[in-house]
Amino acid sequence: MKVILLEDVQGVGDAGSVENVADGYARNYLIPRKLAIAATGGSLKNLEQHRTRIRRRQAQESSSAKAVGERLSEITLKLTAKAGEAGKLYGSLTHGEVAEALAAEHDLEVDRRAISFPYPIKTLGPHEARIRLHKEIEATLKIEIEPEAEAEA
Repeated sequence: MKVILLEDVQGVGDAGSVENVADGYARNYLIPRKLAIAATGGSLKNLEQHRTRIRRRQAQESSSAKAVGERLSEITLKLTAKAGEAGKLYGSLTHGEVAEALAAEHDLEVDRRAISFPYPIKTLGPHEARIRLHKEIEATLKIEIEPEAEAEA
């Protein structure tokens, strides 16, 4: 089945392109999630309007992602974690913890799946995380992990 993609779909194509996909995939996944529309005669005639709308939306998303990226690059996120004597964490820092801390402390909503670490963070001290904000925009976030203050008994 031929469809016009309204969003970028990994493994299928970019927004605005006409792609040939399996009928079931189009009917059960792409079209209900508004990722694509069926490429009928009328929709193919309106393809340029779809592409213009998609370009406009992507430009708006790109400009807002740049603004968020600039804000993220200025932030040093301070987190506390339980650690042993040698400065090793009990466990490791997760992408979800970073996303929650950004939302709570800096009022920035970032999808946890967009956050990546160059290596697992298992020690105290300074670290960095890459955050993919848009298709071609990434930001670097500085993270400072400090030990939790132990409650005195």
